[in-house]
Amino acid sequence: MQTLTVELGERSYPIHIGRGLLDEPERFAPHIRGRRVMIVTNETVAPLYLDRVRRTLRDFRAETVILPDGEAYKTLDTLNRIYTALLEGRFDRKATLVALGGGVVGDITGFAAASYQRGVDFIQVPTTLLSQVDSSVGGKTGVNHPLGKNMIGAFHQPRCVVIDTDTLDTLPDRELRAGIAEVIKYGLICDRSFFEWLEQHMDGLLARDPDTLAYAIHRSCQDKARVVAEDEREGGRRAILNLGHTFGHAIETGMGYGVWLHGEGVAAGMVMAARMSRRLGWIDAQDLERTERLIRAAGLPGEPPPELPAQRFRELMSVDKKVLDGQLRLVLLRGIGEAVVTGEFDPQALEDTLNEVRSGN
Repeated sequence: MQTLTVELGERSYPIHIGRGLLDEPERFAPHIRGRRVMIVTNETVAPLYLDRVRRTLRDFRAETVILPDGEAYKTLDTLNRIYTALLEGRFDRKATLVALGGGVVGDITGFAAASYQRGVDFIQVPTTLLSQVDSSVGGKTGVNHPLGKNMIGAFHQPRCVVIDTDTLDTLPDRELRAGIAEVIKYGLICDRSFFEWLEQHMDGLLARDPDTLAYAIHRSCQDKARVVAEDEREGGRRAILNLGHTFGHAIETGMGYGVWLHGEGVAAGMVMAARMSRRLGWIDAQDLERTERLIRAAGLPGEPPPELPAQRFRELMSVDKKVLDGQLRLVLLRGIGEAVVTGEFDPQALEDTLNEVRSGN
């Protein structure tokens, strides 16, 4: 097992990474301040891992909420099911919520914890690669709205993150590839040597080699923890973690939540960001080609859906958390391993990037 720490002063917390951690009470108990626990999971993960986690938490009074599975259910209506269970069970401010599942479960459980009685503790137990390397770390919580993804939420840090890499054994291949998109993102935004490592080890990741996966998860969490520690509430540098997300969220919303997985949207979005960066003269042709090649090697889409018109893209991108005072800001590249957040770009470069899909170039 390896342990990292997200350094946030009194809100600092550990990330435990290893095999078989779901069965180790000592990973959970020190971070539960009361006697009552509400485990939130979904109908796919519950048959696989719920009983194990309940046994691990047998010294606590644990109850369960099982949600429907999928991005389409990351809504206020689903969130209300958690509130109802907490209120019916008379959970108080010493309650701890445990998010057992992927990114949707983690985001919605975290938001429930942030808002129930104005804030209770929660623990992240991510079971997908995407949630292990990204959404479980950093304290971003929330739900979707039909007009925009993740537009309703709060910053609320977990008490700890428990990453049992054995849970990836049951992860479908498509979900694994979607998680790899977020792994690639770290190499692109702030870790060039990691990007180069991924170029050499993509086959091992896709083959689920345990050591290769463990290294990629640890390195990704390390990169994210460093960025979050510098800028917890995304006032500046942390926004680089959204490379590809403004384009990707537009794809997810425009196609209907769940049609494209989050990581698939991010992958196509990162290619669009790289192409726009090339148009601006900020990266060279080789960096663009390497970015596209690595995303293709991961089995991820390198193009947005052709049925999403440029005008619709623009409309959806205007409903984005990085829009400030009416100005769209994007995460773009100055090179592999160097991302910037900026609203200072030639609008024609964005127009050409959006129109490129329609032209087939």
